[in-house]
Amino acid sequence: MLTATKKKVHNYSAGPCILPPVVFEKAAQAVLDFDGSGLSILEMSHRSKPFEAVMAKTQALVKELLGAPDHYQVVFLGGGASMGFHMVPLNYMKVGGKAAYANTGEWATRAVKESKLAGETIVVASSEDKNFNYIPKGFTIPNDADYFHFTSNNTIFGTQFKEFPKSPVPVVCDMSSDIFSRPVNVADFALIHGGAQKNMGPAGATVYLFDPNLLGKTGRKLSPMMDLKNHADKESMYNTPPVFPVYVCMLTLEWLKSIGGVPEITKRNTAKAELLYSAIDRLPLFTGTTAVEDRSQMNATFVMSDTALEPAFDGLWKEAGINGIRGHRSVGGYRASMYNALPLESVQVLVEVMEEFAKKNG
Repeated sequence: MLTATKKKVHNYSAGPCILPPVVFEKAAQAVLDFDGSGLSILEMSHRSKPFEAVMAKTQALVKELLGAPDHYQVVFLGGGASMGFHMVPLNYMKVGGKAAYANTGEWATRAVKESKLAGETIVVASSEDKNFNYIPKGFTIPNDADYFHFTSNNTIFGTQFKEFPKSPVPVVCDMSSDIFSRPVNVADFALIHGGAQKNMGPAGATVYLFDPNLLGKTGRKLSPMMDLKNHADKESMYNTPPVFPVYVCMLTLEWLKSIGGVPEITKRNTAKAELLYSAIDRLPLFTGTTAVEDRSQMNATFVMSDTALEPAFDGLWKEAGINGIRGHRSVGGYRASMYNALPLESVQVLVEVMEEFAKKNG
């Protein structure tokens, strides 16, 4: 019988990130013996009936939890969202066509760069002028673009689209860091894609949820590895899929369903974000770095009014068992990533540390 030996850590890592304890327990057991088969999930053939069942269930859970239309398809691949940035224009931009993008952060910037390799790419909205600390609004998406791409949540800068853009053309969204955190009308999207390592599982798997009726219209001849339709036709088995990450995704989605699905996790995420942002706003030592109306529920970014106090603050939160709240190396400060599996109690611990530090140093 496996037993947990690690001490309690309040894990705010931006990714790979926190997952539910029950997921670790089941995944650890499957590494030793998957479902009483005598085989580890790590050595099981992706062509075996047991893993085919895992893949099918994981795909079905993605659609069920997000309320996707019946005809939408789900594919699990490797390569992360970064490979998706390259696959998107290949699968949706026509030869001689063009694509429209919103640039709201590091990953959106990379998506734009990849699209430019395929053809004409126009940035119709950008927050780069203020170091990506807000979400652009009121922009126009041209009706002659082949698609519009945006990133729903920006992990480095801590901003999030609170309302999804209305578009006259097919919409593609990188939801790596907030998928399954709030309701989404999947029918409004031609494609939703994202790395698993935020709300869904470990690093190594990327999900693609899409309307297959919008594929195969670009006039491009694609490598089978870059062809989403090919991967869908082969049930994510054109090449060996990321077996263990997909299995852990299944466990995580089962957990999400068991607690009440997306409606319940939305309530929990809202409570966590309100608790932390309230502390940031009322404690003078701390300042939020993004526009208030665009604050991410997943990644709260903030700085200290006196950077000389950072070492002392760092010592206090580390002593409290908090991990991973230093800001991204490109921006500094602090970033508290509050993905689905982070409990409200962990946010309370961080808030108490902030309050204690402010009382001593205010």
